[in-house]
Amino acid sequence: MDVEIIKSSGKKVRFSLDKLRSSLKKSGADRQTVNQIIEMVQSELYEGITTREIYNRAFALLKKKDRFLASKYKLKKAIYELGPTGFPFERFIEAILKHTGYRTTVSEVLQGKCVKHEIDVVAHNNRNTIVVECKFHSEEGRNCNVKVPLYIASRYLDVKSHWDTKNRETNLEAGWVVTNTRFTVDAIQYGKCAGLYLLSWDYPKNNGLRDRIDRLGLYPITVSTLLTRREKQFLLSKNVVLCKQLMKDFYFLDHLGVSELRKQKVLNEMKILCQA
Repeated sequence: MDVEIIKSSGKKVRFSLDKLRSSLKKSGADRQTVNQIIEMVQSELYEGITTREIYNRAFALLKKKDRFLASKYKLKKAIYELGPTGFPFERFIEAILKHTGYRTTVSEVLQGKCVKHEIDVVAHNNRNTIVVECKFHSEEGRNCNVKVPLYIASRYLDVKSHWDTKNRETNLEAGWVVTNTRFTVDAIQYGKCAGLYLLSWDYPKNNGLRDRIDRLGLYPITVSTLLTRREKQFLLSKNVVLCKQLMKDFYFLDHLGVSELRKQKVLNEMKILCQA
């Protein structure tokens, strides 16, 4: 169907059936469910419809079919819901690194050759250390431009210049830039040239944030379709950012006054997501 839609950035593009199909398939929905939703969404398209409206309709249809599918489908939106500050996102990135074998700290101050720097996440693995800077956007449609890796590269080089003069247990191997949105072409080009490791929603290809989250089952609690916004914010304030964490620290649900029946439903939702 040849319809012009409006992205969150305000840019007008042609509606892509393939993109909708791909996002629905990533939720784990079977072919019949995907086809049914596509058919219903297509029948409601009109010139100038926003991507948010398309998402909301597809999400509602998936939620009616299976809450688990809807939770996975809303992953990108769920990461935006970690805001408005970037600290929960830093905790989320720390949790992903920790679950892949790193020893981590957040908001650690490291001495540079010229000045001290507060680093979002410092991670150690065997004989190597990486420093990670997180760039969180709470608004959809905003990308990380080249200014971000330019700034972070200078900080990383200052820290490394001092690090290499000391007798350390680990080698400062790399500087990372992580964002919940996307990098511009210039940002990626500069990152490669400067030797930075860039990680965004869909970069590197097949190993971006979404791919890692799906592969490891490390979903943020904000994907839940059963928890309220207030409950999610309370859990985030207690540094519970992963569904896996809530399964271990479920007593926080008692603090929230969640009934036993509803608590079991929430924990079952978490269990299904983590196993997936």
